[in-house]
Amino acid sequence: MDKKNYTKSLYIIAVLFFVFGFVTWINAMLIPYFKICCELNNLESYFVAFAFYISYLFISFPASLLLKRFGFRKSMMMGFWVMAAGAFIFVPAAEHRSYILFLTGLFTLGAGLAILQTAANPYVTILGPKESAAMRFSIMGICNKFAGILAPLLFAAVILKSSDQPLFDQIKLMDAVERAPVLDELIRRVIFPYTCVGGILLVLGFLVHFSSLPEINTEEEDSVTAASNKGRNNIFQFPHLILGAVAIFVHVGSQVIAVDTIIGYAHTMDISLLESKVFPSYTLTATIVGYLLGISLIPKYLSQLLALRICVVLGLLFTLCIVFLHGTVVLFGHRADISIWFIVLLGFANSMIWAGIWPLAMDRLGRFIKTGAALLIMGLSGNAVLPLVYGYLADVYGLQQAYLVLLPCYLYLLFYAFSGYKLERWTGFTS
Repeated sequence: MDKKNYTKSLYIIAVLFFVFGFVTWINAMLIPYFKICCELNNLESYFVAFAFYISYLFISFPASLLLKRFGFRKSMMMGFWVMAAGAFIFVPAAEHRSYILFLTGLFTLGAGLAILQTAANPYVTILGPKESAAMRFSIMGICNKFAGILAPLLFAAVILKSSDQPLFDQIKLMDAVERAPVLDELIRRVIFPYTCVGGILLVLGFLVHFSSLPEINTEEEDSVTAASNKGRNNIFQFPHLILGAVAIFVHVGSQVIAVDTIIGYAHTMDISLLESKVFPSYTLTATIVGYLLGISLIPKYLSQLLALRICVVLGLLFTLCIVFLHGTVVLFGHRADISIWFIVLLGFANSMIWAGIWPLAMDRLGRFIKTGAALLIMGLSGNAVLPLVYGYLADVYGLQQAYLVLLPCYLYLLFYAFSGYKLERWTGFTS
């Protein structure tokens, strides 16, 4: 691919990652908002993340078949249209204040996103040299997280008013009859933004279909890859891929916990929803700082493998600080326990993990690359499962102690970053 087409393709994929981020990270505001409007406990509120991300488990493999049948552009168009349908489901859900219907819309949004992710992530990997794949993922990550910074703030600007905090306090004192019409009015505020999102997604589907994004042939293998894959008939014969999918599972679950739970954790420090709405943006800003360092240092000064290892170790250390450190500090105008700032720092620790895992897991797959990508995208269901585990632990042991769920996640990532990625055959490790 010539430089002009390479650059143009990167721009198009960057737009896709911005959309991924906007639709994904808005959940950080939906969780506390639905908790109020639909009268949920911690565990029930995290079904927002569960419904959205569990779709990856069911849709990613069919998405790989879609890619093989229709190619990248048509599949991406279909993905956008499925997402649009999910956004439009929010309208009847809000009219009836039906949490089940909201979850259906979120599942549909996630299903469309699974199709897009299955196409876009391997595209980033194979678009250029594998040694600089982490740098390209960092660029895409900046687009994703920048959208994640904007999404909760824009959503909050549309649905929240300066007078809402006293109203939220009054709701707790109302009986069921008084509360119902107030909650009905609050939940209907999501109709306008999600109608707009649905319309934009429909248009983006048409635009990506008629774009200049080239199709890339992933069915052919070079002689070295073909020799390495001789006798292999399915993706389960690639241990480094299977272990990589588990690594994706625990990584994304850890990442979404750091972003989607921080508002609820801030509430335990008597920080209002209107004030705490910025905390997900702090976490995502820390992630962007990590991406910028990745772009600057990889591969010239730092290998993507070493960057992965550094980030995993930092994640482990920050998790211990979240759970065991106490003390009130004032930072950026917020008076809060110091532990919340280590949740923010998890954003930095998580920055290069995704970018580090993908090239390692996708290496040497050859003709299995689309199916392998689907398996890795299925790992995004970790975003569905781990927040529920966190929500259960939060209800039983408290929100701060619940962050211990991150400890085994980073320990597994430590294993993959130092040993698991080397496993070429199930019979043992190779260097």
